[in-house]
Amino acid sequence: MARSSSPEFDDEADHSDDEEINIDRLIKDPIHDHIPISPTLSRFIDTRQFQRLRSIKQLGTTSYVWPGASHSRFEHCIGVAYLARLMASHLKNNQPKLKITDRDVDCVEIAGLCHDLGHGPWSHVWDGMFYTGRLERKGKNEIPMPVEDQAFVKALIAGDHSRTPSEKPFLFDIVANKRNGLDVDKLDYITRDSHMIGDPISFSLVRLVHSARVIGDEITYEIKNANHIYEICYNRFKLHKTVYNHKSAKAIEYMIIDALLLANEVLHFAEDVFNAERYIYLTDEIMSRIEASTDERLKDAQAIFLRIRRRELYRNVDFKVIEWHMRDVFKKHVTAERIVEAARKLVLDQSISGAPGLERSDSSSTISSLEEAEALRAEDVIVDFSAMHYGMKEKNPMDFIKFYTKRKLNECMNADNGVYSNLMPPVFAEVVLRVYTKKQKFYGLVQAGYRAILAELQATSSPSGTQLNQSAGILAVADPRALTPPITEAPLHTKNPCLEIQASPSDLEPLHFQIITLRRPTQNSKKIKGRKRSREDMILTNSSTANKKRKAS
Repeated sequence: MARSSSPEFDDEADHSDDEEINIDRLIKDPIHDHIPISPTLSRFIDTRQFQRLRSIKQLGTTSYVWPGASHSRFEHCIGVAYLARLMASHLKNNQPKLKITDRDVDCVEIAGLCHDLGHGPWSHVWDGMFYTGRLERKGKNEIPMPVEDQAFVKALIAGDHSRTPSEKPFLFDIVANKRNGLDVDKLDYITRDSHMIGDPISFSLVRLVHSARVIGDEITYEIKNANHIYEICYNRFKLHKTVYNHKSAKAIEYMIIDALLLANEVLHFAEDVFNAERYIYLTDEIMSRIEASTDERLKDAQAIFLRIRRRELYRNVDFKVIEWHMRDVFKKHVTAERIVEAARKLVLDQSISGAPGLERSDSSSTISSLEEAEALRAEDVIVDFSAMHYGMKEKNPMDFIKFYTKRKLNECMNADNGVYSNLMPPVFAEVVLRVYTKKQKFYGLVQAGYRAILAELQATSSPSGTQLNQSAGILAVADPRALTPPITEAPLHTKNPCLEIQASPSDLEPLHFQIITLRRPTQNSKKIKGRKRSREDMILTNSSTANKKRKAS
């Protein structure tokens, strides 16, 4: 185990964490209860730039799935500022030899408050999908602040000590921790988001913050909190897997992006990122602005937004959880262009072999399968890769967090697995691949094309599962089951074309590969499936249950 020590802190006295600050007001928060706001912090909160965050949802499109998750960046940033001051003040009061100043505490708090000011509409939808440029917008609010403090705050937000090397390095672990990912930003949003979706997690953030201690120029924690910290890391992964990357929320994200791209050709709002004054009005409310317009040129964008309102979303055709080490292979081979190409080839092969065409679900007539396939375009298909991890990509974040004990306050080390858990995943990250179609009628074609690609990739692996020569352009697969698609819901309730892929049992068995034939249910099958149990059925069931209980006794 790697140990660090700080002998200069051996003779420190214990100090109270309570701090007297000049309070301008109190804000009632569902997570942190009453948050004290100083006059200095009020000057930042009461600006148009910060008030803009009220109109930007913290979780983007997630509220379309979890209606309670309608909280904004505004309250999140206030929560982060509160935890940032709490931790900086705790370190200042309990380790005076660190020589943390009131100015340091103020800058850390302001960094926590302002860390999300640059977010665009729907948060990461705009930042990561619509607009990926990095800009620095400058606004004037006449808040007195020395230039060196401004540079310090910006460096704290970026978590980059090299920008201001003269500042205390451990302070950069508080707001944006690049060392191990555990910072007050994550402590707030993991707790807040879980609470707002109706699945709160129970651990004391104050207790965790009060256990923080600087050893060897980094923030460490008391070993008894190792379980809580591991739970935080796990809950981060859980939120990304079940909430942030929910299939419907993702579909709506792509619909919003498509609508914004169309509307931007008319309104040119993307240029507002260069104008600090105009950027204030660039919020989630842009959707209503587009919908309310009478400009005929916006009708296509309005049509997409109307689909969202009516829940006519882009359809999730298929999905697969990909092992972390295979992510680049899938990104290379599974693309919208290749899916379209594979779907057309399947239809062409069936046409040549004389297989029946695709039946329209909205009429009794049939059309040429080739005609349907030719209408499919790459822009009708979305291939989404969502990475999910515990905070340090494929690595265990606990390996980067140091702990101390009460008996050795100035020595720190990593926690062994047995200290907090022996149930460790081999890799702490994975990728979820999802394929969407923008048009309902192409559901069967897109699914068949995607699965044909998986079958083709599987065919390139050797029967024994040994890796092949990737440099020769052949896919390297360590485990044939890594390419097996999941058994997804058969879209029998949808109006989709029907497309069969012929495969013998011997072909499917070693690959664990199942092709779902898309067929509409008959009227009779629906009645049988949905019929109510008769009185005789219930009597027989109850009698059978009673017999089982008598035998058991």
